[in-house]
Amino acid sequence: MSRTQKGFTLIELMIVIAIIAIIAAIAIPNLLAARLSANETAAIATLRNIISAQAQFQQSGKADTDDDGTGEYGGFVELSGSAAGRMTAVLVPPVLSGAFRVLNAQGEVSRSGYFFRIFLPDAAGLGEGEPQAGYADDGTLDPDLSETTWCCYAWPVNYNQSGNRTFFTNQGGDVVGAEDSDYSGTSNGPVGDAAFQTADSITGSVAIGIAGQDGNVWKQVN
Repeated sequence: MSRTQKGFTLIELMIVIAIIAIIAAIAIPNLLAARLSANETAAIATLRNIISAQAQFQQSGKADTDDDGTGEYGGFVELSGSAAGRMTAVLVPPVLSGAFRVLNAQGEVSRSGYFFRIFLPDAAGLGEGEPQAGYADDGTLDPDLSETTWCCYAWPVNYNQSGNRTFFTNQGGDVVGAEDSDYSGTSNGPVGDAAFQTADSITGSVAIGIAGQDGNVWKQVN
């Protein structure tokens, strides 16, 4: 007894391929959008963790380079317990995740599709980005201003692929965001005063709802 086996015709195969292409065209952008949203949400949550870590660190008084009894804010190296930095010993227990112990050559930490960098003020109020080895008691930072001021930026590792918005926070506790395709990848993050109303300083008012020094309007994030 013979059996007749019938395969797909060329037209049927073309129809199947067309259906798959349509499904992919719909699904892939949605997946990308979901990933971007997840990365941005994670970046905001990380900044909120940094806010809490900075408050704990400053209140502990572990970094007090002018010996006035008031603690100064820290960099990732100090907060995460990677090295002593301006302290007399490594912070135990650390107030920030060990994931922040490794900085690249530009002083940036990569987390979930975003780069993060901390700035502390010098004597003129200008933001000094944390170096790869962390801050040192070498006169670069102003001790008094570092008791009251810090800021941190987070921007996409790859704009439009790992994230779109760039985020900012400081000792005030607000998180603001702006969209700028120039902020993408290592060495291409915001300078210290980017989100501020006043140039060449991180001690002034944040440009919430108005253009900052980088020309972007920084909007508060929920």
